[in-house]
Amino acid sequence: MRLALLATVTAATASLLLLPPPATARDGSGGVTTIPLTGAQRGLPQHSTAPFSLVGVSWDDPTATFDGTVEVRTRAVAGTWSPWHPLAVEPDDRPDPEGPEGARRGATAPLWVGPSDGVEVRHTGTAPRGLRAELVDPGRDVPVRRAGGAGPRPGIVTRAGWGADETIREPDFTYTGPVRAVFVHHTDTANDYACADAPKVIRSIYQYHVKSNGWRDLGYNFLVDRCGTVYEGRAGGVANPVLGAHTLGFNTDTAGVAALGRYTADAVPQAQLDGIAKLTAWKLGLTGQPANGKTQLTSASDSSRYKKGTTVTFDTVSGHRDAFNTECPGEALYTRLPAIRTWATHLQTR
Repeated sequence: MRLALLATVTAATASLLLLPPPATARDGSGGVTTIPLTGAQRGLPQHSTAPFSLVGVSWDDPTATFDGTVEVRTRAVAGTWSPWHPLAVEPDDRPDPEGPEGARRGATAPLWVGPSDGVEVRHTGTAPRGLRAELVDPGRDVPVRRAGGAGPRPGIVTRAGWGADETIREPDFTYTGPVRAVFVHHTDTANDYACADAPKVIRSIYQYHVKSNGWRDLGYNFLVDRCGTVYEGRAGGVANPVLGAHTLGFNTDTAGVAALGRYTADAVPQAQLDGIAKLTAWKLGLTGQPANGKTQLTSASDSSRYKKGTTVTFDTVSGHRDAFNTECPGEALYTRLPAIRTWATHLQTR
């Protein structure tokens, strides 16, 4: 059985002044430019910036909630301004606060916009303190290298293959018990990227998670682009049970795989669904977990969907929303999870 669906746009009112960015050192590895935002002055026209390709908004307190909406629009290097795009403000993809890794800042989901040199931000509601725009330059491309594998292991683009700057993450790794479930996410970024640009998108998300959010590394264990290519996420070995920062309360004994894109309504490309199925079949197979099975996990955080200490039964291939009150991985992708389980089970048993 094989697998086979627009997203976005909300309203906002208050424009935020974008202050000039500080000088930022830039090289082939890219970087993050931060721009403080303040509501004291309003109506400033669009702001010119250093080059960037991904944008988000962060704030000081990672536990603070943003009770309004945030929208951005950007200027492409060719000079054209985009429409307004919403940023998801729910703090769902993140480390467990009680665990060895805690977020240092709150943040929206990032948005891939492609090469840009101007930005404008507006919001509704009460903004948390320390609000700032995060503009990420993914740096130069590197030749893609894949870690191949016999049998059911899919080809996986290594961190070196997508150009991870290993100097910005924490050098050590944290491992959990054997992986008993895979949580499927979407990155909530744009869907119109070229597959050749997927490494740039991943490098940008990586920098956003580490430099803007203050995490030890990229949050997801794996990512899959819309052409079905699988990428290594958090460092520590693709076959190992690396502790990720993807499903608050249930990061232990699980792996997080993120579909690169936003699938609130857009159809998920067939190749991307197949890539997720191949990855989950292999990853769960390493610990003898059937892709169509059930498993029990214990919540590690009161901020998850279940109080800390609660034992919950999950499908071994579950959606992020099964463990946290969120729309992730988007309705269009969530409704495809049964088909993903079926195809992954076929791959495990053929």
